[in-house]
Amino acid sequence: MTREEIAAYSPWNDQEAREQQMMLRWMELCGDLLWRTNALAHFTASAWVVNPARDRVLMAYHHIYQAWAWLGGHADGEADLLGVAMREAREESGIRTVEPLSRDIFSVEILNVEGHRKRGEYVGTHAHLNLTYLLEADDTQALHSKPDENAGVRWVPLEEAVGQGDSRQMKEIYAKLNDKLRRMA
Repeated sequence: MTREEIAAYSPWNDQEAREQQMMLRWMELCGDLLWRTNALAHFTASAWVVNPARDRVLMAYHHIYQAWAWLGGHADGEADLLGVAMREAREESGIRTVEPLSRDIFSVEILNVEGHRKRGEYVGTHAHLNLTYLLEADDTQALHSKPDENAGVRWVPLEEAVGQGDSRQMKEIYAKLNDKLRRMA
């Protein structure tokens, strides 16, 4: 992930246009945003993992959010955010094979993260500078949860996925991802 990749991204809507500019500004002003040691904001990668028929998405029931959500995680120093999204999809769901439908960024968003406890330590309120990638996996693969992060993994019909969001922001993001997916067909 480079500044050039984010700058070259063609925003889908006004949310993406504004947040793309905010990400670029964060990159100008801050030090290394690839590490969560930057307590104000840092990069994350999410995976919108669809099945080959493109009618279901893979979601996990996340402990922190107490909701079904997309897969993904922190960059933790890794500049290849597509690689991060693919790794997190495998780790969080148990799927063995997942492929990008494109190597390009599928969506950009800045996610507000409320303060919470993780592994007994308090994590303060901060922002995730999130890049989402569109991935595909066979929905007949065996699934298993990652007990330290989620309580279950399942394939969800695309329209049902929108209602799984734990906030208005996430519902809007999931609806946007579905709209973009449909327009690709």
